Amino acid sequence: MASTARRDAPEPPDFGILKRLARDQLIYLLEQLPGRKDLFIEPDLMSPLDRIANVSVLKHEVDKLYRVENRPAPSTSDQLCFLVRPRVRTMRYIADIVNADKMSGRSRKYKIIFSPQKFYACEMVLEEEGVFGDVTCDEWSFYLLPLDEDIISMELPEFFRDYFLEGDHRWINSVARALQLLNSLYGPFSRAYGIGRCAKMSYELWRDLEEESESEGQGRKPEIGNIFLMDRDTDYVTALCSQVVYEGLVDDTFRIKCGSVDFGPEVTSSDKSIKVLLNAQDKIFSQIRNEHFSSVFGFLSQKSRNLQAQYDRRQGMDIKQMKNFVSQELKGLKQEHRLLSLHIGACESIMKKKTKQDFQEMIKVEHALLEGFDIRESTSFIEEHIDRQVSPIESLRLMCLLSITENGLIPKDYRSLKTQYLQSYGPEHLLTFHNLKRIGLLTEQTAGETLTAVESRVSKLVTDRAAGKITDAFNSLAKKSNFRAISKKLSLIPRVDGEYNLKMPPDMAYVFSGAYTPLSCKIIEQVLERRGWQGLEEAVRLLNGNEFAMADSALEEGAGGDAQRVVLALFLGGCTFSEIAALRFLGKERGCRFIFLTTAITSSARMMEAMAEAKA
Repeated sequence: MASTARRDAPEPPDFGILKRLARDQLIYLLEQLPGRKDLFIEPDLMSPLDRIANVSVLKHEVDKLYRVENRPAPSTSDQLCFLVRPRVRTMRYIADIVNADKMSGRSRKYKIIFSPQKFYACEMVLEEEGVFGDVTCDEWSFYLLPLDEDIISMELPEFFRDYFLEGDHRWINSVARALQLLNSLYGPFSRAYGIGRCAKMSYELWRDLEEESESEGQGRKPEIGNIFLMDRDTDYVTALCSQVVYEGLVDDTFRIKCGSVDFGPEVTSSDKSIKVLLNAQDKIFSQIRNEHFSSVFGFLSQKSRNLQAQYDRRQGMDIKQMKNFVSQELKGLKQEHRLLSLHIGACESIMKKKTKQDFQEMIKVEHALLEGFDIRESTSFIEEHIDRQVSPIESLRLMCLLSITENGLIPKDYRSLKTQYLQSYGPEHLLTFHNLKRIGLLTEQTAGETLTAVESRVSKLVTDRAAGKITDAFNSLAKKSNFRAISKKLSLIPRVDGEYNLKMPPDMAYVFSGAYTPLSCKIIEQVLERRGWQGLEEAVRLLNGNEFAMADSALEEGAGGDAQRVVLALFLGGCTFSEIAALRFLGKERGCRFIFLTTAITSSARMMEAMAEAKA
């Protein structure tokens, strides 16, 4: 990858076919229940559905649309179709409708379409409720939703909790099938790298699927040559840090859902909200999305002046010139002006909110935690944050960042912070602490210290290699983060003479104001540069292993030069906008193109919320 520096990155593949395939399959499945019908849609499928098929497409086969909700269904149709996620609670909702119809002597047809796949547990619930024979089941293989020209989401936010907390492997099949689809359309991928247990399992299952099926992509020119799979638990620190690139701040402040955001009256300067699609088509957004927030206001004010200058050109125009201006330029200028106003409004809203939250002070504390300085002062800041009840989610995030950078809290601090938190925000958060401990985000040091002592004794008795394996086993038991050692090994904290240049950043650390290079992105950079894990053995050991690198030289020779400069980065458990911005920066520097595939877009708030939820 290093030899490709300063070359223009290849254009991203056209992912429109993924939307068309999903839409066509859904229409086909609806047609399998002939005649008029009512369609019940699970709420979290509505936004993805809106991105691939508008209501008029669905109305072709459907009379009325309903949301799957707790209250009874008001439908009077003789045919009911349910488009749902494979969840136990949804099966009980459907079973209640079917059983209520049976009690009243009403005869209807019922069809359940599972997205992206059907699980055995769902069929078991339908059987227990006595309705399995009354419904027909189908699968809508809607694995991949393109959110932008270089971002594809599986829209499975529950993947993080299900796999990393509950140890539930059911979604791995969906990941493998998504890879199989991408490989058939844009591959074959000639090189594969990865790290993490889930990454390894997903890769192996995908390879098994490839061997079982007839490969349809043979003989076609590949568009993606490399793939990198990464587990979210390889790098929790990056996801816990405050985002300071524009797109990350918009997500943290307004919550981007399925590639779009609702800007409220505080942004629109009117009494109504506006839903805005945030992607490369938005000419203003595409130029500021990856920028550090400190550079955004300057860009927008300059853009505003340029726009005004273009409007002012009308003053000296004759009738013919004015006619051309109105027919060719005015519409585009008005659209640009509308978007400019919205992004200026969004910036002002972000500034107001962050000023209220002592954002600058919080960033200083985060930087101190990342560098390992002033730990007592940082702990005091977190205690004050809890006592002032600034935000339950933010307080949790800071506690987790302290824990994971320090390889666990000392027991006295853990008990003190936990007690203060529960007193401040309520005892109902007790389960959240249990979950955070299980997943390794908020832990006590005791077990880790004991194991470290055992490791040091063991290492004197056995060979280095065997000691490494034993250490790996202990690491997984203690869920240690080893952040300090990894940070030092991979130089994650940049050493800069003078002030870090955020306007013309020298490296990926700009996404955290020059204080920290995202670990996940650094790993990807290093592995691609070395074309494998050679020389990274110590870092891999600290990251608890499960790394792999596979290359098919025959495929590599057949692939064009451009395909070898396109990397599909798959994040299992979620990817943040900061990581996306950092890898886009790396791609520009190295003349390569990153395509992001994630189980869902994530952020520190989403991670904390997932830990606070009761299991569905």
